[in-house]
Amino acid sequence: MLGQSPPTDPAGPLPQPSPGALDDFMGKMVGDMGAAMSAALVLLGDHLGLYRALADGGPATSAQLAARTGTTERYVREWLAGQAAAGYVTYDEDEHRFFLDPVQTLVFADEGGPVFLAGGFDVIAAMFRDEPKIADAFKSGDGVGWHEHNACLFRGTERFFRPGYNANLLTSWIPALDGVEAKLRRGAVVADVGCGHGASTLLMAQAFPKSRFFGFDYHDASVERARETAAAAGLGDRAVFQTAMAKTFPGDHYDLICIFDALHDMGDPVGAAAHIRSCLSPDGTWMLVEPFANDDLTDNLNPVGRMFYAASTMLCTPASLSQEVGLGLGAQAGEARLRRVCQEAGFTRFRRVAQTPFNLVFEVRP
Repeated sequence: MLGQSPPTDPAGPLPQPSPGALDDFMGKMVGDMGAAMSAALVLLGDHLGLYRALADGGPATSAQLAARTGTTERYVREWLAGQAAAGYVTYDEDEHRFFLDPVQTLVFADEGGPVFLAGGFDVIAAMFRDEPKIADAFKSGDGVGWHEHNACLFRGTERFFRPGYNANLLTSWIPALDGVEAKLRRGAVVADVGCGHGASTLLMAQAFPKSRFFGFDYHDASVERARETAAAAGLGDRAVFQTAMAKTFPGDHYDLICIFDALHDMGDPVGAAAHIRSCLSPDGTWMLVEPFANDDLTDNLNPVGRMFYAASTMLCTPASLSQEVGLGLGAQAGEARLRRVCQEAGFTRFRRVAQTPFNLVFEVRP
């Protein structure tokens, strides 16, 4: 916004910005362009192991970091300068060396930690790679299926959401559900619908060895990856993965059914919710985890909303529109719309039990 109201006469002269407003907006745009360009450098740092080597080996010159990673010094020198300009790496001007401070280490190098974000840049890469497909969809009204995107999307989605699951699923989300943790400790049957690479499924399987877990996803490649990960973790006997749709996945009398950050991607979320209701045991629970959103658009005009609206435009809404019904719920659906979906599917109990800056967690019961 340039500090002026829209012109009342479209044919009249353009309004002039208020003093300083244009400079402020141009500064914002330069910052945004720099951030967008720096995303490619984050991908390089993540994929080439530059962040990890800097964290493990300590402060380094460009030559030292290149030697650690088997890369070329001249490229590393430019990468380090760009990262220092972005504030993603710290430069010691006295020693002429670069290092990661504790915060930068957590965000860029600690993949098992609760705030690791570098993996999510693969999602951004997919959005740029597939922009022509989305541009065509804007004009045709057609959808773009999840499976039609570049493979970096599937990898990046898991890596973006996994830190939040690691930090919250076992310690706060499941304990917030009425009686569910005790069932899982005794031995329960659990379905994870839209499981992707199985990060959430396997996290629960590791924590609750007496329970059995079934992960379902329509995307064959993701299911195969989940199976490989389960086998490598020694969990293949308790975590079974199968290709299936959310409206037709097999089984019944589940004690717990979960959907993590996937309901809004579905073309018919009401139909999926109705199937979930039919598959639950009489005292079963559906744990619904969705991206954080307020009900009013104005309340979502913030950095988190900005990120999720962008992802929803390029990924989530096109995925929904590619399917039967094509409701297009979007990644910023909010609690009120999610409640309506569940009520239309026949559920009578719906309550928010937890939240993080990125997620809303709901307990839904018949």
